[in-house]
Amino acid sequence: MSHGQEHLDLFESGLARRADFAYCGPLPQQVVRAITEDTLQTSAIHTYLELYARMYLDLAPQVALVAAEMADTDGNLYTGANTEETPLIVEAKTFRGSVVIARVNEIVNTADLPRVDIPGTWVDVVVEADRPYHLEALFTRDPAKITDTQVLMAMTAIRGVYERHSVTSLNHGIGYNTEAIELLLPTYGESLGLRGKICLDWAVNPHPTLIPAIETGWMRSVMPFGGEVGMNDYVNARPTVFPVGADGTLRSNRMAAQTVGLYGTDMFIGSTLQIDSLGNSSTVTAGRITGFGGAPNLGNNPGGRRHSSPAWASMAESNDGRGRKLVVQIVQTQSSKGVPHFVESLDAVQVGREAGFDAAPVMIYGDDITHIVTEQGVAYLHKARDLEERKAAVSWAAGATPLALSRDRSRDEQMRRDGLIATPEDIGVNRGDASRKLLAAQTFDDLITWSDGLYIPPARRV
Repeated sequence: MSHGQEHLDLFESGLARRADFAYCGPLPQQVVRAITEDTLQTSAIHTYLELYARMYLDLAPQVALVAAEMADTDGNLYTGANTEETPLIVEAKTFRGSVVIARVNEIVNTADLPRVDIPGTWVDVVVEADRPYHLEALFTRDPAKITDTQVLMAMTAIRGVYERHSVTSLNHGIGYNTEAIELLLPTYGESLGLRGKICLDWAVNPHPTLIPAIETGWMRSVMPFGGEVGMNDYVNARPTVFPVGADGTLRSNRMAAQTVGLYGTDMFIGSTLQIDSLGNSSTVTAGRITGFGGAPNLGNNPGGRRHSSPAWASMAESNDGRGRKLVVQIVQTQSSKGVPHFVESLDAVQVGREAGFDAAPVMIYGDDITHIVTEQGVAYLHKARDLEERKAAVSWAAGATPLALSRDRSRDEQMRRDGLIATPEDIGVNRGDASRKLLAAQTFDDLITWSDGLYIPPARRV
């Protein structure tokens, strides 16, 4: 039984009633059922930074339950590579007088603790578990499942977004679309002479598909939100790229990485399950609620940014020199089962209404989206002069989905001339060249070889 189901058991048994969450793990259908049956109450799906901020204000529970790799006899905790938000949770609760209970895999002597991530004075109870806690392999995608169409979209993104805007700092969301980009950097990107010009600094978890790009010198730094199953040995052996301390192990930090992704990067690019006619997107669909991960924090333009960069400045829309962050959605127009990813209205609107949310659970709002990449090409939404132009560009990107059927095709050539849309051919991408053969690694065995045997793929993979 997964820990997620154990959490839901608390609500179904009546021991708990309300949950404020940002991500609810691998039980999207069960969460919808619990909300529908009123065994679980919630008013919104938070962003990570929003939830963390409220932990220091109005969401300070009386008890905090956390997990760690090790504790010493004084209660000092070593959280390992998956430090994530654990120190934040403990700090927010400790200084509100709450009780902190830590479940650890092992209790050791202080001399055997690699480092102290959380001081023992912040911990009230330490419990040694009868078995290690389970980690899901959230960021592992089998390269063998990447399709030629996803390679085409990745090539289009590299030329039409990364190269065009000189994107050097960025975040990649989870999914085959962005992992195709990662695996094209050492091959297609290298053929374009882009190494050292794009994709230098990252706010991203240690995706296994980053390994070939790291090994060929593409990446200068990576700030991770957490760790990833099977990547510890590889990451710890690359301290010039990852934040590996004197103890020789990674220390991730979800709140810091969210802030890096919000303010420190030039671009967010990720996938979604639905995009509506105005570019609003969500992974909440009928019968499915998982949360959004980092997308709402990373996928918006922070108005408070002051430092410039070529990518940020390339998006300036006024004479005062203010640029903006690139926020990109890369998605095939429909799923492999023929389900459209472009719709007139998001399912999230109806789901939010049925769940009693005050606002629909939109993941990224359309006015924050600057580019949409599909197999059609690139829609440069930031160039739209009004909502009608935005809708026209979105419906063009939607291909042959129902959203696109009623569009005015006579506007396409004018939109191309205005730079509002571009086909792959318009930006120098030959569709005939799009092939899985371009991927630097096509199997897990290839990734193991690239890592010199340091990467160990998990038995259970996505």
